Amino acid sequence: MNAPSAPEIFVLDDDRGVRFVLAAALREAGYAVREFAAVDDAARALARAAPALLLTDVRLPDGDGLALLARVKRELPALPVIVMSAYTDVGSTAAAYRAGAFDYLAKPFDLDQALAAVRRALDSAAAAPAAPRGEETPAALLGESAPMREVFRLIGRVAASDLSVLIVGETGTGKELVARALHRESARRERPFVALNTAAIPAELLESELFGHEAGAFTGAARRHHGRFEQAEGGTLFLDEIGDMPLALQTRLLRVLAGGEFYRVGGRELLRADVRVIAATHQDLDAKVARGEFRADLLHRLDVVRIRLPALRERREDIPLLAKHFLAAAARELKLPEKRFAPAALKALAALDLPGNVRQLENLCRRMAVIAPGGTVLAEDILQGGAPASAAGSDWSDALRAWADAELARGAHDLHARARAMLERVLLDAALAAHHGHRQHAAAALGLGRNTLTRKLGASRRRAPRKP
Repeated sequence: MNAPSAPEIFVLDDDRGVRFVLAAALREAGYAVREFAAVDDAARALARAAPALLLTDVRLPDGDGLALLARVKRELPALPVIVMSAYTDVGSTAAAYRAGAFDYLAKPFDLDQALAAVRRALDSAAAAPAAPRGEETPAALLGESAPMREVFRLIGRVAASDLSVLIVGETGTGKELVARALHRESARRERPFVALNTAAIPAELLESELFGHEAGAFTGAARRHHGRFEQAEGGTLFLDEIGDMPLALQTRLLRVLAGGEFYRVGGRELLRADVRVIAATHQDLDAKVARGEFRADLLHRLDVVRIRLPALRERREDIPLLAKHFLAAAARELKLPEKRFAPAALKALAALDLPGNVRQLENLCRRMAVIAPGGTVLAEDILQGGAPASAAGSDWSDALRAWADAELARGAHDLHARARAMLERVLLDAALAAHHGHRQHAAAALGLGRNTLTRKLGASRRRAPRKP
């Protein structure tokens, strides 16, 4: 019978002395160790195989250890990470723990202290129940409506192929989650999934982000940088908001898609790209082509298969299912007591205008997990503190009607006073927030005198708490 292999630990630090001493101590303690001096090297290794533990410095020559930590927590949520740094201010330490670090070691640290932290991290990971494969992404892909069943059907048919896919849909509908599902169900699932929002990168840096650059290619390029195509080698590259890509860069992307070859910025070495490209946009690319803002030949390359994600208003019947999932997930993540929605609250949610779609619904449910009193989220919680600011012209009266119907159905008799109190509280809070607490300006916006606003605020705060 073979002895179990030693847990593998990745050590990322640009200080060779720290790497040597720490790696030696870990090996002496019986662990297998791989050492890295650069973020890019560690990221590529993580994409190929997950270790049992990652120890990373914060400030590195080619990147930020906390940014790598955030990426690890998105892609490998079960992997424990210990952060090491000589910068032990409150901000740095808090940022590490907020990003999901298991522990924080202040340099110079005692080796016994470091080994104890490693053992705690490995023991904690071993004790945690393993999450089922794919559990991290189904949230926005939940749905029983006809539009979502069509999305699921297309994902199932297209995932196993290597065809390029264009995902279209409004902001917040879950386009990246569809891209991840396509990757997860493909033959490339064991290779990297790399995402890039082209609208979030300045145009002058986007070329380097995509294709990488050589040292000295431009001012500030002190060392070679591997772009997203190289990072995604053998896997999937997801280009979000492709409609915002500059025309000049569209030409370079087209060449890669057509020939599978590219050069780093400032480079002479021809590189091959074995990458499946999935793109997404909320824009009308056909209209952009007609206006000369997007290349027609690039659109043809990207739009081999098109998956359209429905807006949430097109599948309102899925809102209760999504809301229950998001509320439970928020309670787990934030370590709060579990809550549930009252039937009237679910009706109120389904009636809301949610221009931000699934993302907006998720944020609303997270807010309810924190601010709604008691174990049950009521319709009035949605109306008071949960209803998000919607697009102009949204019919908030639908949510009010849903609440009134539910309250009348259970025999309530104090609806007018309660609804009026809720309306005043919402208006007062919104006006004060819009004017940064300045009562005179808030009163003017509401058409009230300052004294009247002050009196109403006092009455609102003195209002008796609702019955459970």
